[in-house]
Amino acid sequence: MACSSIRKINILIYQSFFLILFLGYSLTGSSQEDSVLKQKTLESKTTLSIFAYLDVFYAYDFNKPESNIRVPYMVNHNRHNEFNLNIGAIGTSLQNDRYHAKLILQAGTYAIDNYVSENEVMRIVNEASAGIALTRNRKLWLDAGILNSHIGFEALNMMDGITLTRSLMVENIPYYFAGAKLTYTFNDKWSLLAMITNGWQRIKRVEGNSMMSYSTGLYFTPSDKLKFGWNTFIGTDDPDTTRRMRYFNEIYALITFNNKWKIRTGFDYGVQQNSKGSNQYNPWFLASFLTQYAFHPHWALGLRGEFAKDKYRVIIANPTPNDFVLWGLSANLDYKPIKNVLARIEGRYWFSENQIFVKSDSFVSNNLFITFSLLIEFGKDFKL
Repeated sequence: MACSSIRKINILIYQSFFLILFLGYSLTGSSQEDSVLKQKTLESKTTLSIFAYLDVFYAYDFNKPESNIRVPYMVNHNRHNEFNLNIGAIGTSLQNDRYHAKLILQAGTYAIDNYVSENEVMRIVNEASAGIALTRNRKLWLDAGILNSHIGFEALNMMDGITLTRSLMVENIPYYFAGAKLTYTFNDKWSLLAMITNGWQRIKRVEGNSMMSYSTGLYFTPSDKLKFGWNTFIGTDDPDTTRRMRYFNEIYALITFNNKWKIRTGFDYGVQQNSKGSNQYNPWFLASFLTQYAFHPHWALGLRGEFAKDKYRVIIANPTPNDFVLWGLSANLDYKPIKNVLARIEGRYWFSENQIFVKSDSFVSNNLFITFSLLIEFGKDFKL
């Protein structure tokens, strides 16, 4: 009964979001059209940006997995006892008051692990998108293509991230979507987006699936030190013959107290049908709390606590027969000698009431690993 109510609430959410976007566009257009048309149209200037970044790393897992791949439910820094490239990317973007476009190509273990369901040609594409302003006041935008996911609050480029590795809640939500997105900015505090996609992190739609998926985001930024976000998803990751509907919600807060101290926290909750047409739903829940304190202009300390529960293996690839329930702690030390170079070391410890970690030919209830990374980014802007 509770899951059925959740499904109805999610459907109402999507109907309301699309209605708000439509009304916002209509009201803005009718109220401002006359004044805008009276203004002299000025020539917009375009900025061309070229940029690149590298994230090289070394990780050591004290459970000593037989494979060099640590665990099946992470896609970043997921190698054991080897130096490797997590992600190397090079890209270009065009930015104009009326339009924008972006193309980013990638390589590394992240692309290998996270794009395993895509064909080999598309695995090198991190982002390929274009967007246009649909209103003269540039409050309503349409973007389409392969886009970075709006779900999650830890960016792929972790130069400004709090921790070295990503939280489990971020590793098990979409990093990218292929589809079209409408974004509406009400004012400097409120914004809203609605998106139609090929699926839950899919460039190529699942074979035999004729249904598109939908996602929304509502954001409130009362100040430059505080932001709240609410993201949702409704759709399926199955072909039509076995279609199980998936409903997902994420709520997060980004808090910056001063130039030294910041907090990032949030939780995900979702349910998926047990089988096609079933009234039974399998839930999952993940949460994380991250904080960073910069105790020196070049040095910072990051801490994380996290929790994950996915008993029914909806999104976490549990390699054991036991229920996946996990608690985690991590600490990392950052050294940033200049603004575009960052060296980090992190220790991360997972523990569980169940034996869900692989060690040699048995299962254990804890996992400790350390990771070192070196990030470098650079870029240049050109006025056209």
